[in-house]
Amino acid sequence: MHKTPLNDFHREQGARLMEFAGWEMPVMYTGIKEEHAYTREHCSLFDVSHMGRIEVLGEGAEAFLQRVCTRNVGGMKVGLSRYSHICREDGGILDDVIVSRLEEHYLVVCNASNREKVLAWFDKQREGYDFRYADRTFETGMVAIQGPEALETMGELLPIPLDDLKRYHCMSGQAMGASYFVARSGYTGEDGVEIIMPALYVAMAVSMLMTKSEELGRPIKPAGLGARDTLRFEAGMPLYGHELTEQWDSISGGQGWCVDLSKDFIGSAAMRTVRDEGSARKMTGLEVDSKRIPRQDSPVFSDGREVGVVTSGTHSPTLDKVIAMGLLEPVFCEPGTSVEIEVRGLKLPAKAVPLPFYKREKK
Repeated sequence: MHKTPLNDFHREQGARLMEFAGWEMPVMYTGIKEEHAYTREHCSLFDVSHMGRIEVLGEGAEAFLQRVCTRNVGGMKVGLSRYSHICREDGGILDDVIVSRLEEHYLVVCNASNREKVLAWFDKQREGYDFRYADRTFETGMVAIQGPEALETMGELLPIPLDDLKRYHCMSGQAMGASYFVARSGYTGEDGVEIIMPALYVAMAVSMLMTKSEELGRPIKPAGLGARDTLRFEAGMPLYGHELTEQWDSISGGQGWCVDLSKDFIGSAAMRTVRDEGSARKMTGLEVDSKRIPRQDSPVFSDGREVGVVTSGTHSPTLDKVIAMGLLEPVFCEPGTSVEIEVRGLKLPAKAVPLPFYKREKK
């Protein structure tokens, strides 16, 4: 099992550790609800070193990424990051990634569970393109600092100019003798940054951030995968293996905004068909009138007929409600439409609601 550069830190902080995608990762420290609330109100640090970090470089790098990504990444200026999907010819989603444009290369950040699959796909599709890639996952670490206090706090603590860094923009450079990459992005629905640095520097940097933020009176506290999941869920952000899979396409999965059908990419023909003919099912939010939580694959019914399936479900700490996301026949995705979700033989009343469930207040 792989360990991140912060494994000792997690143990010192009393984290509950578990295996996730081949990595030993913290599920929680003090509790999911507490960590969730602190992120919504203040600022938390998440270890996301398990995610894949792949550099793509060479004269043909841009053309290759244009071919394998659903999003238009051609002509990206240095300092831009874009969310995209990588799909099969039939539109099935292989992974969702963030592609960033740096001075000498592109950086592709992918899911931990899909890193080897993405690399194999690159190898399979590389014929005719003059590029090379380097997997930097194990020689670097990655942390996410998220919450309404994140930018202000990090701006005071880091020797990096964050004031002008816009959402989904990034920068790289040298600080304290180490290279760094910083992007204003994240997976919680809050503002914040994600930072990549050499693995040897991660523990020292995190210790400094924790100590200095305490001195500022705005302490950064660690949060685990449990809170990361409830936070992303409230924000309507998809999770690979749940809302995104190889079984359906990006448009049906509610992520049509990251699909540019004005260009040709692997899967574009299939998705043009979906666009023209319509999806058999669409992603929607569901508000559940019960304390029971629907889980993935729970069937959704209307008048006794199955009309969809749940992809994820949880209790929302912010809203204090049970919520779910699911793939339903389009007519049942209209806000306010009543359905029933079957959980262990019981039919739970629910209604369709727009995504996201939660939006942060923008300053």
